[in-house]
Amino acid sequence: MAVQTLHLEHIPLQYPIHIALFKDVENCAFLKRQLLGCNEEFEYAFIDASVILSTMHALAATYRAVTDLLSSRIRSRNVHSEIVFALSPNNNIAESFRRFGISDTTTSLLAIKVSTSPSVTHESVAQHLGLVVKGTLVEFSDKTLSEIADLARVKRIYRLNTGQSASPAKKRDAEGNGADDAGLGGRKELETAIIGAIALRGAS
Repeated sequence: MAVQTLHLEHIPLQYPIHIALFKDVENCAFLKRQLLGCNEEFEYAFIDASVILSTMHALAATYRAVTDLLSSRIRSRNVHSEIVFALSPNNNIAESFRRFGISDTTTSLLAIKVSTSPSVTHESVAQHLGLVVKGTLVEFSDKTLSEIADLARVKRIYRLNTGQSASPAKKRDAEGNGADDAGLGGRKELETAIIGAIALRGAS
């Protein structure tokens, strides 16, 4: 697996997004210290991957942060901290870092880097992350994230309970299959609600 580089729609091509997903990370305490120490070499959005439902979930927050950067509307220190903030369903910046940022005990890490200068390239990001993250690089995909995500925690954060409106027959089927919101339909329903929350946060 490798670091992935993406170009988001409606974002200028000079702002590619570099994304890496790691499992079994052993040194998030070290990575967090670099962030708290404002070490410029560690200017990434370091996210606890267990609260990321899907690739679209992560990319929606990234898109919002980059568009806010380009329109001079970011409310945090830089575009990378803004990505973490953009994941939040409310306007509490400190709370967004507690909920979505890494802790000393985080073992699943999503690292996102926006190329804000020509010196930030796919190669430079891949090389740096390979040196500083002690973990296993895995594919950034819906399948991998589905194996990592803590659905109950995600629903608590966004105050979602998609099962409340399901018919009794659908509930019985879900319970019988052991699926509930872990099924594809349930995940898509959650994803739609979460992306809506990201887009509407702060709207009056």
